Amino acid sequence: MAGQIDRIVDPDAGWSLPAWTYSDPEFFAVEVERIFRPAWQIVCHRSDIPTPGDFHTLDMIDESVIVIRGDDGAVRAFTNVCRHRGARIVDGSSGCAKKLACPYHGWTYETDGRLTGVPMKASYGGGFAMADHGLAAVEVECWQGFLFVRLANDGGPSVAQMMAPYMEEIAAYRFEDMRALGRVTLRPRSVNWKNIGDNYSDGLHIAVAHPGLKRLMGDGYGVEASRHVDKMWGPIVDRPSANLTERAYQHFLPHVPHLAPGRQRLWTYYKLWPNFAFDIYPDQVDFMAWLPVSPTQTLIREISYALPDDRREMKAARYLNWRINRQVNAEDTDLVARVQAGMASASFTVGPLSEQEVALRHFCGRVRDVIPQARLHRAPGIGWSKA
Repeated sequence: MAGQIDRIVDPDAGWSLPAWTYSDPEFFAVEVERIFRPAWQIVCHRSDIPTPGDFHTLDMIDESVIVIRGDDGAVRAFTNVCRHRGARIVDGSSGCAKKLACPYHGWTYETDGRLTGVPMKASYGGGFAMADHGLAAVEVECWQGFLFVRLANDGGPSVAQMMAPYMEEIAAYRFEDMRALGRVTLRPRSVNWKNIGDNYSDGLHIAVAHPGLKRLMGDGYGVEASRHVDKMWGPIVDRPSANLTERAYQHFLPHVPHLAPGRQRLWTYYKLWPNFAFDIYPDQVDFMAWLPVSPTQTLIREISYALPDDRREMKAARYLNWRINRQVNAEDTDLVARVQAGMASASFTVGPLSEQEVALRHFCGRVRDVIPQARLHRAPGIGWSKA
């Protein structure tokens, strides 16, 4: 049941992760191997690659993955790496290619990953087999129209299994029929990836640091945690906001025929382990991923999707939603920078977590399960991960 996590009682459950884990290079390297390589990462929506040859790329943790629709209509994923000398094959976040040709030596691959062109093939010797040198496949999953990849399969759940507790409430939003609003945006942040995720799941700071959300939601903001997903939500109150943009959003947000009455003015957020989330509004859906770059550098990747709706009121609501959340993002940017800076102080090790901080408690517990050294208040000696 949501909010009830099956785990042996953690003696550190009332404490945050220690500050050293938010900047330590060795801890970050272990996170890459144990958390990120086996984790699902969102790439795009299948409507973003509608025709054969259409592709989107995802770059993270020194890997580049290309998700492409084949000539047979199937969607596949490969590492964006030529099997000859390791050169990146395609550039940019998206495009269309009838064949994938390496710009270094001209090795050419089909949209299903097969190697079909090698200049001076005979010079590689009689034992060279084209079939042995196709692009390296990456696991891909389509969930509700969204496409995910993972670099390593450690037996963890599918995205569908992760989201199963919430499928009944998500189904009404018709994810599969959505289309992109604009393009993917990338926002670099000089903080550890966990600080961004911690802030996303932190419900206690809403009333203090987000006056706009407080005006829109009053005291209705809620947080819960299931095994693989944190859920946050807040209903938009009827009382007109004192802020012009917020008041206009309240006024223009139109009735959405396919949503139940209780969802007509409800904002809901789902954060999936370990580093991406869906922000679900009556007017649109945003996905947001915080991709680790280094121990203290993260890239936020996001884009909005929506159902086709030409009503003037809906267009206004979507624009106003963007304005409201631009301000929220600016506030959060300042907050996580403050935390990252404060964690550099030798005076700070771990902080106490309220019993109401259920999502933060759950996340910290999962990290400690995967990397037991996260229980240590001070960084162990160099080389601890190899011991």
